[in-house]
Amino acid sequence: MKKISFLVALFLICLSPFIGESSIDFKAIFDYSSTSSIIFWDLRVPRIILAFFVGAILSLSGLIFQTLFKNILITPYTLGIASGTTLFTALSIVFFPSIALYFSGIIGSFITIMVLYFISRIINKNSILTSTNSILLIGIALSFFYSSALMLVFFSSTLQENYSIVRFTLGSLDIVGFSTPLIVLFISLFFLVLVLKLKNQIKLLLISNDVAFLKGLNVNRLNLILLVTISLAVGISISFVGPIGFVGLIIPHTIRLIYKKSADKLIIPVFFYGGFFLVISDLIARNINTASTLPIGVITSFIGAPFFVYLLIKRNSNTN
Repeated sequence: MKKISFLVALFLICLSPFIGESSIDFKAIFDYSSTSSIIFWDLRVPRIILAFFVGAILSLSGLIFQTLFKNILITPYTLGIASGTTLFTALSIVFFPSIALYFSGIIGSFITIMVLYFISRIINKNSILTSTNSILLIGIALSFFYSSALMLVFFSSTLQENYSIVRFTLGSLDIVGFSTPLIVLFISLFFLVLVLKLKNQIKLLLISNDVAFLKGLNVNRLNLILLVTISLAVGISISFVGPIGFVGLIIPHTIRLIYKKSADKLIIPVFFYGGFFLVISDLIARNINTASTLPIGVITSFIGAPFFVYLLIKRNSNTN
């Protein structure tokens, strides 16, 4: 069943560049002067690659966060990382247009991660990331702070800058060419290889931080490495496509239900199906009959918000 699901997902990913508002002549895609070839190679294939690896980054980040914080509700979105990246990208659009957006995104994500890290150390001086409810509340507070700051940026911007920020906050995969997808591909593979290399150490964290410490693991060092890497990967991804929510929430939990294994054995499935989910979400967004392509963040939010409520209800019922 799992192999069939994988093959079906792979087939749909390969099929998705051929589906869209404009029909593609399969015979003409290698005729580089034809319209079909331009649409296929310059627009759709880069878009699919970008969607897949952004989805992979966000879903794997969600899995790692939930492992580190030991809380099923924690993702880059709920911790305020997406909001921080959005704010700093908006600041770059309005006040520092000469700075590359991905650099601003990295700064916003990194600052948010470091704030969470040091507040975690203050809350619990013996170990990091143990007071998960407090960290979740801090993430929510940061999101509200960033949202308020974003409103100030809106009021300081011109109409054109305002429009650019709004389009960015809705999430978009509209690109031309392979330069952006290749950057995200490289970052995602670096992230994946690092997580796989640290898989045995992450497995110890699944038991408890104390057990990991007794086994000789430097828990704080491992957490810091993973947090910095996640901030880099998520910051670059969001700076290119905007804050796409709930991917890191939906995919890890869905894969856990299907595979019924511990997080250290779900790294590859979460990475792959996270990419698949965003490709399919983008396919839906591109083929809904609207005046323009529906922002990808709208689709993921429609799916993710009810799922988030379901997790809250399930979590409370398990607690009681």
